[in-house]
Amino acid sequence: MNYFIFGGSGFIGTHLINYLLEKNPNSKIYNLDIRENLHNGKSVFIYCDVRLEININVPVSENDIIFNFSAVHTTPGHPDHEYFETNIKGAENVTAFADQFNIKKIIFTSSIAPYGASEDVKTEDTLPTPNTPYGISKFVAEKIHMAWHIKKEEERQLTILRPGVVFGKGENGNFTRLYWGIKGRKFLYPGRKDTVKACIYVKELVNFMLFRLDENKTDCEIYNCAYFPAFTIEEIAETMMKVTNTKRFVPKIPAPILKSAAVIIGNLGGKKLGIHPDRVKKLMISTNISGEKLAKSPYKFKYKFEEALKDWYADNDNQFLK
Repeated sequence: MNYFIFGGSGFIGTHLINYLLEKNPNSKIYNLDIRENLHNGKSVFIYCDVRLEININVPVSENDIIFNFSAVHTTPGHPDHEYFETNIKGAENVTAFADQFNIKKIIFTSSIAPYGASEDVKTEDTLPTPNTPYGISKFVAEKIHMAWHIKKEEERQLTILRPGVVFGKGENGNFTRLYWGIKGRKFLYPGRKDTVKACIYVKELVNFMLFRLDENKTDCEIYNCAYFPAFTIEEIAETMMKVTNTKRFVPKIPAPILKSAAVIIGNLGGKKLGIHPDRVKKLMISTNISGEKLAKSPYKFKYKFEEALKDWYADNDNQFLK
């Protein structure tokens, strides 16, 4: 059995490859991406642009497994058309590749963006109302994967994952910025402390992927991947400080002042530093997805939230989070 990981050079892909090498050392793992990650152990790198028809010169069988992580995802950060070109065309080409070789199992990492931005809690049954090019493209990509599944639903397994904020070693994203912001006394609660930020540890996420595959079901399931119940930004910051032995007082800044400052700094070049008005606005809106379905599934979490942060800290020799 081979594993084909589209977008395997990214954060989640790197952790998945390392976990697969640990769990199934004799399996062949192919990382199909437009850039190589030299930290991806013994995986085989194949240059692959999912926007184009996928033709690769390696053996493929119907017993192989596909992980589709390929995406343009940073938002804001790209022209609108790039989200559609990569995320939609990529879904079409990856599922066409699966069709060609009658591959029966796909794990697709979608996003919470198809739900749209609002304070309301979102379950897997919530009607998606995407309101960004990224969210729209991801929702269409989900439907493309579902169309692949329904062609032979009696023999195919499709798992669509909608993760909250994924954190862990090598993330270089929201949690990393939060940690260094707190450590450098540069983080302020943006307008409120009760903003809900659903999240999942990257090792938990890849553990669940392998669990789903091992279930050997012929079905199509969507899972919000997040701890249940979700944590507030204050709970996340306080736990992070506890685990890393960081003692800081984090003040709250009124929302109007923060928004005005972001606009001014952004116009002065702050966008290069990650200070973007749209990004600041995102900080003040809850990502309140419910992980209840995952929590009630047969899957048993390996890490509680505090344990996950401790494990991440240990991965950095208990020196920092990055």
